[in-house]
Amino acid sequence: MQTTLKYFGGAFAFTFAGLVLSGWLGWAYSGNLAGTMSFLLIAGILAVLEISLSFDNAIVNANRLREMSHKWQHRFLTWGIVIAVFGMRIVFPLLVVVIAAKIGPVEAIRLAATQPAEYARIIGEAHVSIAAFGGAFLMMVALSYFVDGEKEVDWIAALERRLRACASIRGLEIGFVLLLVMVFTWILPPATENTFLFSAIAGLVTFLGVEVLGQVLDRAALASDAAKGGIGAFLYLEVLDASFSFDGVIGAFALTQNLFLIAIGLGIGAMYVRSMTIMLVERNTLAQFRYLENGAFWSVLILALVMFAQTLIHVPEVITGLLGATLIGLSFLSSLRFRRHNPA
Repeated sequence: MQTTLKYFGGAFAFTFAGLVLSGWLGWAYSGNLAGTMSFLLIAGILAVLEISLSFDNAIVNANRLREMSHKWQHRFLTWGIVIAVFGMRIVFPLLVVVIAAKIGPVEAIRLAATQPAEYARIIGEAHVSIAAFGGAFLMMVALSYFVDGEKEVDWIAALERRLRACASIRGLEIGFVLLLVMVFTWILPPATENTFLFSAIAGLVTFLGVEVLGQVLDRAALASDAAKGGIGAFLYLEVLDASFSFDGVIGAFALTQNLFLIAIGLGIGAMYVRSMTIMLVERNTLAQFRYLENGAFWSVLILALVMFAQTLIHVPEVITGLLGATLIGLSFLSSLRFRRHNPA
């Protein structure tokens, strides 16, 4: 119980405050108990949706955080969560509307508060570009993990060994992503193919840019005796968090068109993801469960492919969450079996 409170106490407190605020919003918008309960229920569902879609995010974050100094870990888990909750759940949807509708931020907030249906429509029209950008970025994240000559642990051994053996082929990951982008651009209707192509290339370039910028900044930091893996890893994790958040933010509009309720519900989920990340790092859980990290990156790859597929067909968020949870669950069971047969 003490361990649970240590890691999830802040998330529990945030949940209580978020539900109280959701209930107040429900009463303010409806003026009756039924509307209040409806807002509370939706906030809870959104929180569960965010947790199910982002558990792999927690594992990937923990993997990168292990390489960072304590100072930069603390900065990511404090500043980073503010950016994740406030930036991605509030600022990002507003920014999409500002750009798509060519209106000012104040007008976008007014639109969200007074015309939620129109606000949701504008967000929906930007779905292709968001899915293409996030899909390309996350696909590069996953492929960079598997196509790595220094990777030591293989879960789906027959496939992962072959991918690891391809690490000597320079640019293989980029070539695969570009090939997939070409295929989807060819399949998509003419009205959306240019948007998809531009956004996917932007996601690919962003990944490469963050990698290059991160290495430059970290080398400069090391030269000045600063902490290892600081600024670059921080930037990488922030962009990674943003990419993981795309499907949750877009999927939330299927449940409600109220921006403020979406921010509360997804914010609650994000707090639990942060708590899980801290627990994974401090308790060294990834080292204890041998294949958990592999399962998380397979989940990331599936999520990237689903985001691409969503430009053609609607894939319910519950399916995306179940696919990711299944892969992580199977890798967890494989880890338990390995520990049983190979006791320390």
